[in-house]
Amino acid sequence: MSGKRSTLREYVEAALWALVLTMFLRAFVIQAFRIPSESMLDTLLVGDFLFVNKFEYGPKIPFTHIRLPGLRAPHRGDVIVFQFPQDPSKDYIKRLIATGGQTLEIHDKRVSVDGVALREPYAVHKDPNFRPPGYDFRDTFGPVTVPAHHLFVMGDNRDNSNDGRYWGTLKMDLVKGHAMFLYWSWDGEKFWPRWNRIFKLIR
Repeated sequence: MSGKRSTLREYVEAALWALVLTMFLRAFVIQAFRIPSESMLDTLLVGDFLFVNKFEYGPKIPFTHIRLPGLRAPHRGDVIVFQFPQDPSKDYIKRLIATGGQTLEIHDKRVSVDGVALREPYAVHKDPNFRPPGYDFRDTFGPVTVPAHHLFVMGDNRDNSNDGRYWGTLKMDLVKGHAMFLYWSWDGEKFWPRWNRIFKLIR
């Protein structure tokens, strides 16, 4: 009887340690996310599943605003996951376009930072039409200077993305991490995996 109890105790302890390790990794190192929208086409597709590196920028201690030291600060061009400023219970994923102190401006869909037009091979424009200034902020925006400790992010699908053009800059405090690579991709229309996307690096 004691032998069975000892074996059961070992299984329970192993399960608890596995749970603790999983929670630690999720909080401080790596977390899985799923892409639900088309705002990052063609970089990310609906049905893509990816891992996010939470350690690179410095992980936040859960339930606090304390961020531990990271390996580096976010750089322009990084694809990042963050809490949506207007509803922190939701996670968004966008591309970092400008950091604190930089001035961003958009004119006829062309993005400039500090007066220099960006080369953006990842950006797509699926609507050939240009919306005039005053209609909305999609094609003409700014100039706006990003405050310190804030970021400005945009979706790669520039004509269909709810991003910084509409809700402003992003506090660094809301950033969760840097998107790394896809670990799974499911085509909901064909009901079949996108095998060619699995383990694809996110750039």
